[in-house]
Amino acid sequence: MNEERPKVRLDKWLWAARFYKTRALAADAIEGGKVEVGGARVKRSKLIQIGDTIRMRLGAYEHIVTVLGLSERRGPASVAATLFQETAESKKTREELQFRMKVAAPQFAYESGRPTKKQRRDTERLRGGKNDR
Repeated sequence: MNEERPKVRLDKWLWAARFYKTRALAADAIEGGKVEVGGARVKRSKLIQIGDTIRMRLGAYEHIVTVLGLSERRGPASVAATLFQETAESKKTREELQFRMKVAAPQFAYESGRPTKKQRRDTERLRGGKNDR
């Protein structure tokens, strides 16, 4: 009895699991080396099955997920969330990085917006411009 387990193309699964908005974006990420299956770089046509571990980099964040379900169709986010489970280590690392990036973000606070016409004239006068009145 040679029962074949169901398999799905990697690019289709990444799209169906809502990691990428289009299959083309998923394919570009795979070709760019941002997605690994089982610790190895793969092609977009790689057939994945339940239990595979996928490591992907999305922006500054890295996700390590285990495949729990297969789908070739993109459905609602609630269904997509059931297709994978992120490892605890990955989630912790990602949340720490998110916190560090938020803390390190420069704090911009514009005090009063654009200068008024009078303030611009005063600035020009200080610089020695031609708007002296």
